[in-house]
Amino acid sequence: MKLTVIVPVYNERPTVAELLRRVCAAPFDKEILVFDDASTDGTLEELRDMGLIPGGGPLRVDGPDGQHNEIFLFTRRVNKGKGAAVRDGIARATGDVVLIQDADLEYDPGEYATLLQPILDGRADAVYGSRFTGTPRRVLLFWHAVGNHFLTFLSNMFTNLNLTDMETCYKAFRTDVVRGLRLRSNRFGIEPELTAKVAQSGARIFEVSISYSGRSYLEGKKIGWQDGVAALWTILRYGLVRDLRRPRPKTRILERLQPLRRYYAWLYEHFVPFVGHVVLEVGAGVGNMTRQLRHAREIIATDVDRECLRMLRRQFLNDHRVCVEEFDVSLDPPAGWRGRFETVLCCNVLEHLLDDAAAVRRLAETLREGGYLIVLVPGMPSLFGELDRALGHQRRYSEKEVTEKLAAAGLKIEKIQWLNRIGALAWWVNSRLLRRRRFPFWQARVNDWLVPWLRLEDRRPLPWGLSLLVVARRPLATS
Repeated sequence: MKLTVIVPVYNERPTVAELLRRVCAAPFDKEILVFDDASTDGTLEELRDMGLIPGGGPLRVDGPDGQHNEIFLFTRRVNKGKGAAVRDGIARATGDVVLIQDADLEYDPGEYATLLQPILDGRADAVYGSRFTGTPRRVLLFWHAVGNHFLTFLSNMFTNLNLTDMETCYKAFRTDVVRGLRLRSNRFGIEPELTAKVAQSGARIFEVSISYSGRSYLEGKKIGWQDGVAALWTILRYGLVRDLRRPRPKTRILERLQPLRRYYAWLYEHFVPFVGHVVLEVGAGVGNMTRQLRHAREIIATDVDRECLRMLRRQFLNDHRVCVEEFDVSLDPPAGWRGRFETVLCCNVLEHLLDDAAAVRRLAETLREGGYLIVLVPGMPSLFGELDRALGHQRRYSEKEVTEKLAAAGLKIEKIQWLNRIGALAWWVNSRLLRRRRFPFWQARVNDWLVPWLRLEDRRPLPWGLSLLVVARRPLATS
């Protein structure tokens, strides 16, 4: 593994040389990106005396145990702040993991191994080093600690995390994760912004204990009450507004649906009796339904979108039951899949295909005798509108159309049910009346709140709704 260490520097002449020596000694091969933020105390001269050339090639330094280190120096003529340095460092990073390191010796580079272990184990995408969980720390300012705890508490309220130290400098991220975020803060607001956006991205976050040797203001500590106010504003701003880097439309819509845990659990209840131990999921997206498949022993989760596949692999990295594979249902499945699966789950896929009937036949071939094909499709052709066009839907289905295509593939219908009548009304308003091409995030969340109402709908089935659920069975061979 190669580590990228981002070192923002502003007026740290007494400590910067020793800090870089300690970073070089840490037990990883590293690129060290040093950003001098228009220092006025001779810090830049100190860095030049070490042999660093602003904007030039790297200074190569071998660590005591053979570590390979490359140190790069970048300078600014105008002070822009820590956040600007962090954003520039992330854009330039070539390592597998990005770590942020202040230049004031408050944090010990000797603890890199502890900080990075959850990422190396494949358990985490981001790791926070907590100063408040019992490790040795210098005792300093009470009200400064109160401010840290308050900001962490407020951040946790908006992100639904349980961090103990949101404002810590020591944050490490998988590079592909942090580079996928849209970061805007130039100064100390970078800390709550990173936390808000990493939480919104669905990344796995760990927290480990670190030591802390804080400085007093007489010793050069720079953060003040103004930065606390800015952090407060940043927490509110990014807690209320999703400002992630825009993914492709499909991924953006699926991510908007991720928080609907009760809704997906309610949906799963309708077909859980038909879920076997060996499951093929077609069009798994970002794993919204995959997470519900608790009864399966083996799951092959598939998609054609590379971004979705990357998110699936990251999300289920430590779930030995889940294998993520690229599969296009418009093409023939691998030969080894023929007659392999007890259940094939196909949610919101067929409506995207030009030849959906052929896709159904291919999926039927992957079933064992007696296995079930579970299909969820958008219902009611009269609802077809702008939202459908934006989502790439070729059609919405009537009950007759979908059952005929399943029957033509040699499958026997076991269950058919219309779902979410209140959602059908909302779809008509957005797609037909208002001609929207995307639904508001708050409306997606409403579906989760309405699960008790949807359960009431289930008690009185009617032949219409937003979605149509069909379960079909591959008959047993006759002797």
